[in-house]
Amino acid sequence: QVELVESGGGSVQAGGSLRLSCAASRSIGGCMAWFRQAPGKGREGIAVIYHGSGDTNYAGSVKGRFTISQDNAKNMLYLQMNSLKPEDTAMYYCAADRGSCLLLSTTYSFWGQGTQVTVSS
Repeated sequence: QVELVESGGGSVQAGGSLRLSCAASRSIGGCMAWFRQAPGKGREGIAVIYHGSGDTNYAGSVKGRFTISQDNAKNMLYLQMNSLKPEDTAMYYCAADRGSCLLLSTTYSFWGQGTQVTVSS
């Protein structure tokens, strides 16, 4: 079992920045990812990072604005979010899995409780 705890959410004006953090109770290798879910919408995968290589992949909606990173020594995952837009408003979740490195929520075994991000225009 892996416990994931997100932090760093909040309210910001459009064009602003936030940095989300996710603390994992232990490392399981594989991949870790950030997902988000806006009210009335499905859970969207936005960024994934490979534990070993550090390779990353992003959804088109955030590419060039968001950066996923990790500190394997501290079992930490981060999401730097710049140039935020009102449409980025959502609950943000970190997820981990030994095998999946897809931006597909159904393939992840472990999830945090989420942190809310609200972007006002």
